[in-house]
Amino acid sequence: MTCVRIYSVTARFQGIGWRALFLGGLLLGGLAGRAETPQLAATNLWFFDFTGRLPYNSSCSAPAIADDGTLYLATFNGTLYAVTPDGRAKWRFQAGHEIISAPAIGDDGTVYFGSRDRTFYAVTPAGKLKWKFATGAWVDASPAIAADGTLYFGGWDKTFYALHPDGTVKWKFATGAILDSSPAIAADGTVYFGAHDRNLYALNPDGTVRWKFLTGGEIISSPALGVAGTIYFSSLDGNLYAVNPDGREAWRYHTGSTTKSSPVLAADGNICLGLNDQTLVVSREGQKLWHSGSPVPVEVSAVAVPGRFYYSIPWRTVRAVAFPDQWLWRADLNANVSAALVMDRAGILYACAGGWLYALQPPGEALPPANSPWPMFRANARHTGRVGK
Repeated sequence: MTCVRIYSVTARFQGIGWRALFLGGLLLGGLAGRAETPQLAATNLWFFDFTGRLPYNSSCSAPAIADDGTLYLATFNGTLYAVTPDGRAKWRFQAGHEIISAPAIGDDGTVYFGSRDRTFYAVTPAGKLKWKFATGAWVDASPAIAADGTLYFGGWDKTFYALHPDGTVKWKFATGAILDSSPAIAADGTVYFGAHDRNLYALNPDGTVRWKFLTGGEIISSPALGVAGTIYFSSLDGNLYAVNPDGREAWRYHTGSTTKSSPVLAADGNICLGLNDQTLVVSREGQKLWHSGSPVPVEVSAVAVPGRFYYSIPWRTVRAVAFPDQWLWRADLNANVSAALVMDRAGILYACAGGWLYALQPPGEALPPANSPWPMFRANARHTGRVGK
């Protein structure tokens, strides 16, 4: 089956006819397993093309948004881009190899990320190298930034690191297993992350183990934290877990999922995540509320806004849903969404699809991210990975 390439969600780019858009929408609607389609479409404010020359470039690293609106986008060819709020390239910084890690932005504007060149980077807001830290293997996990500036991340060298803001080592913790789950920092400073040894770890800020929680499979997704400090995460054993801050299991919901999509939380505590060929919403008590089918696995995380979720449906679609099962709008892109969705305070939604970064304005009232501790991947648009800003 050949998919129609769609360059604009509002059909205002030259060279794309209404017939192609109609056929593309029909195809996408059928693949989503729904006969009905929303009447409203998001407006594509701009798109940033980072495809570059051969080899073809893409990104599975969620962009981060600084307080001044600058977007930082890391790509598979090892480039970190700074993009202005109106979609123009500001500067680029080249790492040695691929970047899977989503960038995180410190209080002073420093941009932190890991790379498959076995290095963790700190780059200034002007695009200059501030410092770099060598590790023993790939760093695919995204860093978390504590309130005191401590940087937490794990790597394929089976080590979890805590660095001072100047790049020196504060402490290391050896797990004996690959770490590609990004850490989450609770309000009391406890750091949570999953590992390929099937454990969710809770470490104190000094690097000592508070507890660990064993699941039946590797943990490759990243945890989200709720209002009461509950930790939500999925495991390759096919379960979505809710674990209390003391390490006791609150509940589990069997999803059968083997994808890396990480949960996000609405203001009412409902949890949304991608799993295999579905997007699922589960209540804070662990009851299934809603799902939407997809023709291929959903690997990226959604965004929670007041009264609704924005999520992706492979192929090439971003959708908004409110309960019960009310489609609000859709955006059809030129490629599959490849990184977690991100939203700024003005309600603009950003999506990476293929070699393009899109800025999407939902129709109607501009809504901010939901008033929850974890409305999007890495908790907030700066990707600090901690409760609070």
